[in-house]
Amino acid sequence: MKQKNLLSLFLACCLAFTLTACGGKTEEPEAGGGDAAPAEEASGETITLGMIGPLTGSLAVYGTHIEKGVKLAIDEINAAGGVALSDGACQLAVETKDDQGDPTECVNAMNALISDGIQLVVGSATSGCTSAITSVANSEGVVMITPSGTADSLTTAMDFVFRTCFRDSFQGELAAQWAKDEGYTKVGIVYCSADTYSAGLRDAFTAACGDKGLEIVAEESVATMTEVDYTNQFNKMVSAGAEMVFTPFYYDVMGPYLVPQARSVGFTGVLLGADGVDNTETTIPDGADLSVYNDVYFVNHYSTELAASDVSTNFVKNYEAAYGETPNNFDALAYDAVYVYKTAMEACGASDAASVQAALADTSAAYDTTCGSFSFDETGTPIKNGVLMGYTYTAGDEDVSKITVKALSLS
Repeated sequence: MKQKNLLSLFLACCLAFTLTACGGKTEEPEAGGGDAAPAEEASGETITLGMIGPLTGSLAVYGTHIEKGVKLAIDEINAAGGVALSDGACQLAVETKDDQGDPTECVNAMNALISDGIQLVVGSATSGCTSAITSVANSEGVVMITPSGTADSLTTAMDFVFRTCFRDSFQGELAAQWAKDEGYTKVGIVYCSADTYSAGLRDAFTAACGDKGLEIVAEESVATMTEVDYTNQFNKMVSAGAEMVFTPFYYDVMGPYLVPQARSVGFTGVLLGADGVDNTETTIPDGADLSVYNDVYFVNHYSTELAASDVSTNFVKNYEAAYGETPNNFDALAYDAVYVYKTAMEACGASDAASVQAALADTSAAYDTTCGSFSFDETGTPIKNGVLMGYTYTAGDEDVSKITVKALSLS
């Protein structure tokens, strides 16, 4: 456990004099207000979680869904009596911060939460933003659980950073395993060399291809995740005879640019991405040829179509009742993060960061989540499986459909 700096010590002293056994930031819930309705069984104290994500900007779909998942979990927990700690039950609330998908804004958001006395944080959404605040969390002794930051380097042994998603090296290996199982022998890669998420997935996929005997016939990169022209890269994929191309980008690139441009230069094979491809259907331009989105697949964490456990089916039912839509990957992982916090707090009987960190660091603890039951490994990453999802379009339909193809595991 890393030594806290002077600000952390100051905050700890203040908190020791002002907070009850509920720990974290506690306050009397306002009647008729706040982010979650108080339950009569609770003690009257409130634990406020922090949440950081891109609520505005090009990646706002991630942040708004994370916020929905967090708030749904809080509402459910409060309605069931709150979090049962050693000195009584506490209500939950959330203080949200918008990082706009920008690492600098993410650091500002984290510092603002710490200044407000927050000790338990859900966020951020992307690996780039999350990597900007891991050192802050560790130096300040603030626990954070990222629902969707997949870069391997985000979590290390015995620190304050955890996640409810799997890591990039795992989903890169899942992608290569699926390619091998499907009989592809010549694969290509198009990625962003300057982005933590994209480059990390490229590295993981490349290593797994070597282990599984897949030939990488072409590899091309772009310099930024805001690139809008991919025709040159895919001309080279076509020339190299790639049957499948691994494309670790976000949905805001896949929908309007990468997919239609790959098809426009004659690439007719499979486009395979990772979890960032989820929500591509929201960025398809009006009037686009929807048939080009066939054979676009991505590794993901969660699918409502495979929701078999009571936790998962109840989550889907309650989410649809609350928001009038079907939940996605980000809703589920954020919802899981709140319930992981609840389980850890109840296990240690407190909600201060040091106690919760120790509970989460116990690799024997099990968590029942929407994605199944898991335990953390020694780095704070869940041991879990994945799912392959994709898009399909049939002539005459108004939109493309997102489909679940199969559950994924390593053989």
